[in-house]
Amino acid sequence: MSQTEKTPLSYRDAGVDIDAGDRLVENIKPFARRTLRPEVLASIGGFGALFEVPKNYRNPVLVSGTDGVGTKLKLAFQLNRHDTVGIDLVAMSVNDILVQGAEPLFFLDYFACGKLDVAAATDVVKGIARGCELAGCALIGGETAEMPGMYPEGEYDLAGFAVGVVEKDRIIDGSAIREGDALLGLASSGAHSNGYSLIRKIIERGRPDLSADFHGRPLKDVIMEPTRIYVKPMLGLMKGIPVKGLAHITGGGLLENIPRVLPQGLTAALARGSWETPPLFAWLQDQGKVAESEMHRVFNCGIGMVVVVAKEHAKAALDHLASAGEHAWEIGAIRKRRDGEAATTVG
Repeated sequence: MSQTEKTPLSYRDAGVDIDAGDRLVENIKPFARRTLRPEVLASIGGFGALFEVPKNYRNPVLVSGTDGVGTKLKLAFQLNRHDTVGIDLVAMSVNDILVQGAEPLFFLDYFACGKLDVAAATDVVKGIARGCELAGCALIGGETAEMPGMYPEGEYDLAGFAVGVVEKDRIIDGSAIREGDALLGLASSGAHSNGYSLIRKIIERGRPDLSADFHGRPLKDVIMEPTRIYVKPMLGLMKGIPVKGLAHITGGGLLENIPRVLPQGLTAALARGSWETPPLFAWLQDQGKVAESEMHRVFNCGIGMVVVVAKEHAKAALDHLASAGEHAWEIGAIRKRRDGEAATTVG
């Protein structure tokens, strides 16, 4: 046996730095502390997180959702930008559970890498905490996994899990949607966290200068703009106006997400030009020579959340959203589906 083979091995020799993990936990505690709600019963660092169901619910139903950030992370690595993808992570889950009328209560994250970069990981979790603040939910725990050989150097993966609560008799499931109801669209902040495999392909083909000015901002800032979190304005809207259906516009774009909340036999007829489309989408379409139908099937095209209300409530809903700082438009209506027609049309 060689002298090398006789040398005692440590976990650090195998590529796992326990001390770095401990530093990360200490770094993120102040950010997590800012997200705490009264129902949190234990701080970060335990084997499990404890959360008491809020006492103001008569017949609470828990709603859960999980998601990741997708290949937008590849651009984060390329641009060395880690401070906003955490917001994306939170947004993808909390916006999903919001569509059933749920108030997000708490969030947990999973951060996995080959070698832990404490500074980059701290930036990521700061973003996660910021997303939780925007959503009004508590960051109560998570997992940091350092797994040598599993990921390329400088790369990591993210996943998140949110739990919310809704009164059983106030669950939004789309069953109340009827012909003649209005479709309202809330502005997106950009591409959010969907379609980035196509965005990366467009960038790879055209090789644009990502630092160049794009309508007053660096193009890379526009492309990496984090997903908008709609929780607080929508919870406020639902307190005063009956919302019949909500659709979070994620993978599948406008065409495939709205039908998820529609009863059989109905179509969401969107009026082309009824909302403002951010310049990013025109740029993507032009640079990639992407067909309009493909744009609507892949991207949110400027609409991050669709709200279905009775026609008579449309103006009041738009006024409320405007007062909450949201840009929103009446973008179409519900009608009976014609033979062979898609569940969402843009015309």
